Amino acid sequence: MKTKIISIITVKILSFLTIFSLLLLNGCNGKFPGGDARKFPPDPKLRVKKNLEEGKGFTFNETFGEKKGGVFDFASSNELWRASLDVIDFMPLSSVNYSGGIIITDWYSAEQNLNESIKISIRFLTNEIRSDALDIKVFNRTCNNNIMNCKIQETNKVLVTELKKEILKKATIYKSEKKEKKKKK
Repeated sequence: MKTKIISIITVKILSFLTIFSLLLLNGCNGKFPGGDARKFPPDPKLRVKKNLEEGKGFTFNETFGEKKGGVFDFASSNELWRASLDVIDFMPLSSVNYSGGIIITDWYSAEQNLNESIKISIRFLTNEIRSDALDIKVFNRTCNNNIMNCKIQETNKVLVTELKKEILKKATIYKSEKKEKKKKK
């Protein structure tokens, strides 16, 4: 009876050790730690930065094949986000939320006509660079002599189309630059 209990405990311990070592190997992408020291910077902060840029690391979700939750990249790595901010960089921003996927500008008017101003809202529906990835709304505010007597309406689709075209064009350029940069590495 005692030997049976001991053998069950031994099997459990060996099973645990096997699973643990497989997890460790999976975290190293099947390679044992170490490598050519000339390829890695000696400063730990620079090594961490390099590893983050290359996407190296260990997560349990990848190990068990589960993909839970969304993928949150840095805003600077999202070409659509960068392109949108670059296109409307002349306007003051009212609200910017990367995780919520929205950019809202403040009211902007050119110096020539202070009674008219526009406001732009850009909502990101996907991170892919395609025509239906953005929901852009442009509002026009026309005021008569003071800011209290204003009429606000959504503008025609011409400005929306031009903004979308410019953002997608810039995002495509950013994406091709990113691919070229990866090829050089």
